Amino acid sequence: MELLRKYFPELTPLQISQFEQLGALYHEWNEKINVISRKDIDELYIRHILHSLALAKIIRFQPGTTIIDVGTGGGLPGIPLAILYPECHFTLIDSIGKKIRVVQEIASQLKLKNVLAQKNRIQEIKTRYDFVISRAVTAFPEFVSMVRKNISPLSKNALPNGILYLKGGDFEDEIKAFSSSAEIFELSKIFSEPFFETKKVIYLPVR
Repeated sequence: MELLRKYFPELTPLQISQFEQLGALYHEWNEKINVISRKDIDELYIRHILHSLALAKIIRFQPGTTIIDVGTGGGLPGIPLAILYPECHFTLIDSIGKKIRVVQEIASQLKLKNVLAQKNRIQEIKTRYDFVISRAVTAFPEFVSMVRKNISPLSKNALPNGILYLKGGDFEDEIKAFSSSAEIFELSKIFSEPFFETKKVIYLPVR
């Protein structure tokens, strides 16, 4: 929690309480269903929660913004962002039902009214959203081709509507086709912890 306060000093008492509960809930649920790798659960706040909140350092979502988290797994990055942006609406989808059940339970226990969690595949969803977010569920070109249809043409934020993709390692070849329009944000310039040295956010506006 000290990390979250360090980088997000504007957190309200309710948000601080929700983030504290979130850590306990993930530890509790991970004992029953493995939604976060065993080696990562002890580094939950750095490797998962703060990593998810990196998107909030790239864009401040305006109230009413709609976001879909594709391949959310245990609710990341969607749930931490939903805590941070209670006036935005988050749809979290994953093809694995047991993971979505965990997401639904966690959202319910945190009383997050702005989260809808569904067992679904993005190929089946026709609804449009302001932003599509994800943590590297597949190669970037494949992801773009899957979600392009789901992005609304009407923007209300400082950044035009599009894709925000959390990614690590070397992916220059993956984004060659988008080099003229994609923007890369290095998280090592935002967070000082060693974990973020190779982590980046790809932002691709989709018009």
